[in-house]
Amino acid sequence: MTEQIFIHRVVTLFPNAIVRKLLLMLTFLLVFWVIYFSSKDHTKFLFSLRNPISLNYWNIFRKSFYQEEPLNPEISPTETELRIEGIVEKLDQLFPPRPFTHVTSTTSATHSTATILSPQDTYCRGDQLDVLLEVRDHLGRRKQYGGDFLRARMSSPALQAGASGKVTDFNNGTYLISFTLFWAGQVSLSLLLIHPSEGVSALWRARNQGYDKVIFTGYFANGTSQVLSDCGLTLQVNAELCEYLDHRDREAFYCVRPPRVPCEALTHVTTRNTNISYLGKEEWSLFQRFNMGVEITKNFTSIKVLPCNKSENIETKCQLGMKTPFPSGYTLEKRWIAAFCKQIELNESKNINNCLKRKLIYLMGDSTLRQWIYYLQKVVKTLKFFDLHGAGVFKTHMLLDAERHILIQWKKHSHPFITRSVYSVKDEDYIPREIDRIAGDRDTVLVITLGQHFRPFPITVFARRAINVQKAIERLFLRSPETKVILKTENTRDMSQNAEMFSDFHGYIQNLIMRDIFVDLNVGIIDAWDMTIAYNTNNIHPPDNVIGNQINMFLNYIC
Repeated sequence: MTEQIFIHRVVTLFPNAIVRKLLLMLTFLLVFWVIYFSSKDHTKFLFSLRNPISLNYWNIFRKSFYQEEPLNPEISPTETELRIEGIVEKLDQLFPPRPFTHVTSTTSATHSTATILSPQDTYCRGDQLDVLLEVRDHLGRRKQYGGDFLRARMSSPALQAGASGKVTDFNNGTYLISFTLFWAGQVSLSLLLIHPSEGVSALWRARNQGYDKVIFTGYFANGTSQVLSDCGLTLQVNAELCEYLDHRDREAFYCVRPPRVPCEALTHVTTRNTNISYLGKEEWSLFQRFNMGVEITKNFTSIKVLPCNKSENIETKCQLGMKTPFPSGYTLEKRWIAAFCKQIELNESKNINNCLKRKLIYLMGDSTLRQWIYYLQKVVKTLKFFDLHGAGVFKTHMLLDAERHILIQWKKHSHPFITRSVYSVKDEDYIPREIDRIAGDRDTVLVITLGQHFRPFPITVFARRAINVQKAIERLFLRSPETKVILKTENTRDMSQNAEMFSDFHGYIQNLIMRDIFVDLNVGIIDAWDMTIAYNTNNIHPPDNVIGNQINMFLNYIC
């Protein structure tokens, strides 16, 4: 009866049929609007009845009819996972499993042969010299696949000169080794078999099997004493854990929670290596020192290079964003000379001071970058250490020159950081977070290095960190495109160390990843890997003359 009265009144008030239809449509929309918003949020709906209809509600209503793509959508967290999976897949193809039954079936340096292609009595400076390498096993049988980890170097000891050679793997047991003859003189060529392909395959498999080659010990403050607890990037224990998570970047560190001590009480960490290995007994024989870095047999001794009146001048100044070739340069009379840009020598204190004036320089990474701050303090006497308190060599280091408004700061990258020394976890963060705190401007410079401390862990740990750093740099460039960013690759190290954990093969892979991830960014590259091969310094901490040449390259980028 009520419905009939309502319809009769509508017909009386609105005799026109079209008007009546419009009214019914509006009534329908109003009812829909009421039901929709009261189902979404009753409180907000009641509040909206007492206030003008907001644009937000109108947009929600409109989007229910018209599906729109959001503006500038945030990158899904799964994108990083997909990128990591893609990196691992590429590396799995590059380092496939290789059959291994006995050492005799692996590549032998003494049975392999290296031959110069198109040999000449003399060569000209600037020429390319190619060497064909054919590898055989210990029984003299020709290898049918590649994957050996090789190192090629040319040198002239009398000139204190050296450079890397480029290795091309044909994946059939033959390799092309290319040398650019950068200088004139008597030049020796060296080809080293660091690991046979079977050893490379074993290292790649072992690296990605576990996180437990290193034990982390956390120090929790408990009044005037400390409580120690096991920590790590992952922990497989049935115990309550303290979780130190970066949800955005999906970085994690865990500790077993000590009884009656809050997780926030973690202040320091130290590490020690374990005896856990994922290599078989036969495989370990490949990593004895006498089986690593063995000189490959060659049918030549040295070659003679003449100047031939060839010009070697490069006019383009070193600048950010340049693509660095391999080799990226060479050393001559102990001085590093870039092969792709023109350098200016800034080796006097006055010149360096002028270059650094008003600069804010943030060094982020490991102890190979901390060497820079020690070197600069020795060379530039106006730079003085500012005591930020803390203890040990891994505390934050800062140099100041108040008169010239120069600040240089070094901070270690966060987990994983491997050292027997006890270090604080309160004065540092993951590098992406540190970058996010920097406003940036034309006089702000970041130098970043990653690698050495990541070698004992699955490659996904390093790949994730590198991707997160790349994203942080992109965010930095959005708010400050003039900020200068430089990447220093990791350097080579002593071959007598535990190869499963610290082999240069792991560093080589990480360098490949860094170059792939940062290829499109407007950053400078200091190729410490190439430099340390050229200088033939197999020390995790290169000598001062190498550090000085790294810094000179850095100064050429920023001044």
